[in-house]
Amino acid sequence: MEKTLLETQFALYIENSGCEDIEKRKFYQILPDEEAARDGYLRVVDESQEDYLYPESYFIFVELPPKVQEAFVAAD
Repeated sequence: MEKTLLETQFALYIENSGCEDIEKRKFYQILPDEEAARDGYLRVVDESQEDYLYPESYFIFVELPPKVQEAFVAAD
């Protein structure tokens, strides 16, 4: 599980530009996707537990405490 937590990133959604499937001021798990990142997008796990691409500018990366990360990863 430790390896998963070290590779897991989280971001805070700060933009409300018509994205109805995610909520402003909420933390989301970010999955690695180099191709999407080159195009300015993040692969985000949304409310449905599916991953979709969103503009990177809509998010701020955050470092969450390990216990919080465990709770996010365990919810998957």
